[in-house]
Order: sequence, then structure tokens, then C-alpha cells
Amino acid sequence: MTTPRRALVTGAASGIGAACAHRLVAEGFHVVAVDYDADGLAAVAGDGIEAVQADLSDLDRLADLPTDVDVLVNNAGVQLVAPVEQFPPERFGYILRLMLESPFRLIRQTLPHMYGRGWGRVVNISSVHGLRASPFKAAYVAAKHGLEGLSKVVALEGAPHGVTSNCVNPAYVRTPLVTAQLADQAAVHGLTEAEVLDKILLEPVAVKRLIEPAEVAELVALLCGPASASLTGSSFVLDGGWTAH
Repeated sequence: MTTPRRALVTGAASGIGAACAHRLVAEGFHVVAVDYDADGLAAVAGDGIEAVQADLSDLDRLADLPTDVDVLVNNAGVQLVAPVEQFPPERFGYILRLMLESPFRLIRQTLPHMYGRGWGRVVNISSVHGLRASPFKAAYVAAKHGLEGLSKVVALEGAPHGVTSNCVNPAYVRTPLVTAQLADQAAVHGLTEAEVLDKILLEPVAVKRLIEPAEVAELVALLCGPASASLTGSSFVLDGGWTAH
């Protein structure tokens, strides 16, 4: 019996990460689901999904995570909505650690296994904010722009070894992170949460609805599937027409 390929998915206790974990299991992968939320992980864990509780912002502890994985999905992230002049520097640093330096370290420590196998897939869950900016999201936008550059470098270095690296760039997805943003944005703009959804979050998109996590997971599965060998160094936009402007 062939040993199934292994995938490591961060931020896997809910939302996009949980959807990716379940979708990759359906593709025959054994999935290591990593998150800080132990209760959320317990709900996700099951057949083909192994739960590992970890604080991904604790960079020195990342070496404790499995490195013998064939697919790495960097998904973990947080958000803070605040003007630059009021943005807490310590929170800026935390977001950069979690959303840029942590993916770098995870990529760095898993590439040797992928290179040794002659096959690997790095999928970075970026955002439309990896390609566009919005006010009040300095750290998030900076981290996602950095992730875009990191992903392209890995694509160039990994190509001779059968390793691809891509970004997936959704607009607003129906996740706990986006739900929390509704309250934050309402406070910043003096609007109701319903008005924030309509006038702020969905204003730039042509398809006037939130994206479902399963839609993002389908794109991730494509990038890890049999037709993915030449899909590398790209940003796959799933934004309801936002960047068509």
C-alpha cells in the first residue's frame, strides 16, 4: 500500500484552514492541522486529520512541527483595524511574525524533504490585500505583500526540484476573522455591521457576497493536484472581480 502524501495546514481550526484540511483529506492526503485553538482543532480532527496545537508566532518552537510534509499550506492569520498613527507597534510586529516570518520558517524547514522527494507544493493563503491596499490595515497588507514576494522566490528556487509555490488571493471570506472585522470596522467608521458589509467590505467587488471557505479549498486542491506541475510563481485571485477595476 502506498503511503499517503502528508500536508501541513496552519490556522486549521476553522474557516479556510479547516476547509483546506478536509478537502486535502478527500484528495488522499494525511493532514497535520496546526492551530493555537485547541478546542477548534478537536472539532476538526478525525479520519486523516492529525491535530497539533501550537503558537505559530513563537518562532523558536516551529522546529517542533513535522517537517516531512509534501504540501505546506500557510494560512494562519489575524487582523487589526486601526490608523497607522494609532497602530500598536507590538501588534504590528506580532502580525508580521505570524503571517510572514512564520511561513518563511515553515517553508525553510520543509523544503529539504520536498527536494528529497522531488515533489512538493507550497500554497500561501494570501489575500486580495497582497495585491491591493486598504486603509487601516497596515500590518495585514504589509504581511501579505511580503508573502507574495516570498512565494515567488520559493517558486524560482523550487522549480528544479519539482516544488511549486503559489499564492491564493481571496477577497472577504466567511470566516471568524472577517466576522470580527465587521465590529472593528463599524467602530472605526461609525456604521452598523450590516452597513460595513455592504458599504466597506463588498463595495469594491462585483459579486456581492462573501466567499465561502470551501471555494478557497477547491483552489488549494487544484494547486496540489495532478495538473499543477507548471502552476508556480503565481497569485490566483478569487476576489469576485475586485481587481478587475
